[in-house]
Amino acid sequence: MKKGFIFDLDGVITDTAKFHYIAWKNLAATLGITIDETFNETLKGISRMDSLDKILAYGHKENAFTTTEKETLAQKKNDEYVKLLADLSEADLLPGVHDFLVQAKEQTIPCSIASASKNAPMILDKLGVLEFFGHIVDPETLTKGKPDPEIFIKAAKSIGVEPKDAIGFEDAQAGIEGIKAAGMYAVGLSATETLIGADLQVASMTELDVEQLINQ
Repeated sequence: MKKGFIFDLDGVITDTAKFHYIAWKNLAATLGITIDETFNETLKGISRMDSLDKILAYGHKENAFTTTEKETLAQKKNDEYVKLLADLSEADLLPGVHDFLVQAKEQTIPCSIASASKNAPMILDKLGVLEFFGHIVDPETLTKGKPDPEIFIKAAKSIGVEPKDAIGFEDAQAGIEGIKAAGMYAVGLSATETLIGADLQVASMTELDVEQLINQ
């Protein structure tokens, strides 16, 4: 039985949420919409266009823009986000991540990324951990976002692992629901909120051991 690990990116490998928040807040302000950190929590784990739709609905402007205009707005947000990521480095890996990935590599456990972020390859490269991942699911190939299990099923298939033999790592409720819907074991990473449905919840990767996980 071949095991595999499937990771979300933001909040699991690194924390770029603050950069997303700054970029979305600034974009929203140009549209006359004010969002705060509490609202920003509702954007965790969902795609760029879904995030924009939520912001526009929040500001009662859901019908104010054409699809083309919305794509331009989403690109504007992403351009600022990418600029904010310019200084990202290995120092921005969350605690325990590098050691855990090294352990997985030593045990020849394939790893894949299941993230709504279209910038995942660039981010992983800046963090110095791109080599640990056999595949990164391209969000453009998906028909549905989390909590739909599609991204997790694709991630497992991409590294030759049956979903029932995969272990997924998420920090958002929508992600945990997607992992469970895919038939996988779910590890929740959060020190602040209870992730309902997670098979195991820890505050950080430092609490995890590869050997114990694959033999649980």
